[in-house]
Amino acid sequence: MTNAVCESYNKSWVEFNVCRLRAVSRNKVSFNVDAMLHHPVHNVFVKAQLMKRANGYKPWLYKVNFDGCQFIRRRNSALIRIVWELFKEFSTINHTCPYVGLQRVKDFYLRSEKLPTPIPTGDYLLLIDWVFNKKPQAATNVYFTFVEDL
Repeated sequence: MTNAVCESYNKSWVEFNVCRLRAVSRNKVSFNVDAMLHHPVHNVFVKAQLMKRANGYKPWLYKVNFDGCQFIRRRNSALIRIVWELFKEFSTINHTCPYVGLQRVKDFYLRSEKLPTPIPTGDYLLLIDWVFNKKPQAATNVYFTFVEDL
């Protein structure tokens, strides 16, 4: 990972206390986010898009919108389940709605062995918009470089 940007559109609902990358070793960077939800969130809608850098960031392969509360209850989407398997052991977001208080992703790092198919070497951007109770509340943008193991 090369950069992380977290933005709250409404600080009375969501505040990011921590949104940073930490170098663990020469080839390993961990991602940490502490988001404080000031009100109970009963409806979470997530809009995520993966972009690949090629003369600017261009849409690449995935653009998904999903109901976060429904996914946590049923795990019904194969693509989202793959991403969930990457994040779940680093996150406190492992219970059903409502969400309130501190929500955390701590020491997350990308593990290529957890990906079912390899992705090409390149620079990527993961854009995530968080919609709580039908209102856009926050955005998380994570930039990363992926190098294939040959």
